Amino acid sequence: MHKKQTLGEIFRFGIVGVIAVGIHYGVYWLLQRWMSVNIAFTIGYVISFVANYLLSATFTFRKHTSVSNGAGFASAHAFNYCLQLALFNGFLSLGVSRALAPFAVFCISVPVNFLVVRYVFKHFSRS
Repeated sequence: MHKKQTLGEIFRFGIVGVIAVGIHYGVYWLLQRWMSVNIAFTIGYVISFVANYLLSATFTFRKHTSVSNGAGFASAHAFNYCLQLALFNGFLSLGVSRALAPFAVFCISVPVNFLVVRYVFKHFSRS
């Protein structure tokens, strides 16, 4: 059962991840034409964060939202944001286009984020 539960979480995390990445990238793509790419990337991140938390809690891990898992989720995402921003600027400095750099970032940061967020919801949530 444990393996089946984990596979279900990974599948649901993938669905939520696609939604969150879509929101993040969509906001970034719209805003990066009129402002700094770092600011556009950050605004996209913040907007997607809210949807991601609600969907991760209720859909992916089937937990109630709480101060405890909300704080843990925010902490995990503070780490994730720093990782993403560092990777984003690293890819840009390597010559990856502004349009494609976020996708390279997502390929690295999403699996890392799953492990951190899963830990938060497994250890800091009420049932």
